[in-house]
Amino acid sequence: MRLTTAQALVRFLANQYSERDGVEQRLIPGVWGIFGHGNVAGIGQALLQAARTGEADLPYYLARNEQGQVHAATAFAKMRNRLQAFACTASTGRGSTNMITGAALATTNRLLVLLLPSDMFATRSPDPVLQQLEDTRGGDVTVNDAFRPVSKYFDRVTRPEQLIPAALAAMRVLTDPVETGAVTLCLPQDVQAEAHDWPEEFFRRRVWHVGRPVPEPDALARAVDALRSAKAPLIVAGGGVVYSEAEQELRAFAEATGIPVADTHAGKGAVPWDHPCAVGGLGSTGTSAANALAAEADVVLGIGTRYSDFTTASHTVFGNPAVRFVNLNVARLDAAKHSADIVLADAKRGIEALHGTLAGWQVDEAYRARTRVLADDWNRKADACFSLGHGPLPAQSEILGALNRALGDRDVVINAAGSMPGDLQMLWRARDPKAYHVEYAYSCMGYEVAAGVGAKMAAPDREVVVLVGDGSYLVMAQEIVTMVPEGLKVIIVLVQNHGFTSIGALSESLGSQRFGTSYRYRSDDSGLLEGGVLPVDLAANAASLGATVLRASTVDEFTDAIARAKANPTTTVVHVETDLHGPNPPGSAWWDVPVSEVSELESTRKAHETYAATKQAQRHYL
Repeated sequence: MRLTTAQALVRFLANQYSERDGVEQRLIPGVWGIFGHGNVAGIGQALLQAARTGEADLPYYLARNEQGQVHAATAFAKMRNRLQAFACTASTGRGSTNMITGAALATTNRLLVLLLPSDMFATRSPDPVLQQLEDTRGGDVTVNDAFRPVSKYFDRVTRPEQLIPAALAAMRVLTDPVETGAVTLCLPQDVQAEAHDWPEEFFRRRVWHVGRPVPEPDALARAVDALRSAKAPLIVAGGGVVYSEAEQELRAFAEATGIPVADTHAGKGAVPWDHPCAVGGLGSTGTSAANALAAEADVVLGIGTRYSDFTTASHTVFGNPAVRFVNLNVARLDAAKHSADIVLADAKRGIEALHGTLAGWQVDEAYRARTRVLADDWNRKADACFSLGHGPLPAQSEILGALNRALGDRDVVINAAGSMPGDLQMLWRARDPKAYHVEYAYSCMGYEVAAGVGAKMAAPDREVVVLVGDGSYLVMAQEIVTMVPEGLKVIIVLVQNHGFTSIGALSESLGSQRFGTSYRYRSDDSGLLEGGVLPVDLAANAASLGATVLRASTVDEFTDAIARAKANPTTTVVHVETDLHGPNPPGSAWWDVPVSEVSELESTRKAHETYAATKQAQRHYL
């Protein structure tokens, strides 16, 4: 069959499927793209031809920012439990390198996306071509080599026949629960348009089976011995529980054994917030209940977690000198952390095996009771944060409380950056594993609005609510323009406080006096950005992009606006102002951010004294 490389790739992608537990689905349901020189006559022509002739079913979606389209694709993959991945195409040069941040986010979060950046001419006939990097070290280096460190697989297809092994390798990595992440196939613009005689076998229907590895018996026995020896065990539920769809197994295991369950951002909702064993988020922005239990825990069972520094409070949250770790994970990289007893297995199969082998064992009743006392105490603190009566502008926690009350159990909240991820991990009450969509491996400003596109496409039957601060909104809000023509009903809660709440508070705690963290005019007196508030109207901006806009200035007005937004069939932005210095939820753990050892500022010197004292509790878990 004689086709161009781009036409062959489109046909190939349209015939790839994933399967788990007997359920098959399209692996690549479509392509996001922005066309320019480098892909308009290659991938662009191939997608048009497929749509016009019906020779391949691979829908095309127009994004407004190349980074944004990768975020949308990644959010879709997260909602679909890593069983489907969009492809993303971009033009040569800036268009392609705009996707690098999205690639870094996907790989850091172990979420799958297929990137198709356009590249220079393989023949080098017009050399240098527009947007070509001329590197004195080698003629084969292009800007797309920057994708290498943030991709789980990288290849450059410089001849049409190279596409066959490259495309198959790309599918292998996308469907590997251990190695998945961003997969990058660079496509030189001349090769995209070059014709080749392709074997029919390349385009056959392929099903990529996503297996569920079971625990090795000896590893399971070691894990069970460790758990049976525990007096104060704690489970840390990570994203692997959710991606494995092991929520029911985890709940049953916790109920039978009485082991309390703390969660990470990616694991929140695996156990409902009001479950008798649930103690909430763990670590730097965790609940006092989870952190108190972590401080005493003698055995920690990590399930599907990568133990980020926030989860471990920079290696301070597990305070028992004799603490042992048992890690159940499909990835050996994560299972081996903290010198743990390693159980390499799928979360669902691993929990089932632990449950069966531990049958009849449970913690003391006094420990169960302590878990509930700590959790109830934290829930009272959270209730207080939701109803502060702060004014004249509401505190952010009051807005989160009002939103949490207004949403149903299956409604999805999306966030990534600023102070809201910390507040959400402490305060948000999730009962459904897909209701909490906070990207906090990369914590990428600009993720939220674009992610709303992907999440809604993945779950059209759910209400999708994007929570975004003014700082992150200003980084990337243009995918509102994508929501409108696609008919995607998304609610965007735009929290305006004229600055960076999170970094401002961190700066103050580190003795840097909130320097450079407020949106202000430059002061004539000090020469610093500490003058009056800028006359920025982000609500008007959102309206100009095609969204319905509702404004709120109080908690009651906000509650009413959310009700109206839910009733509205189109994309709606609810704009609410909050106090930049509003009280934060009570913290109970630490995050390691170094403070200047020497300074002329007294505030910095005092902050360093506190830092040095707190750092004494930090240790490797050996």
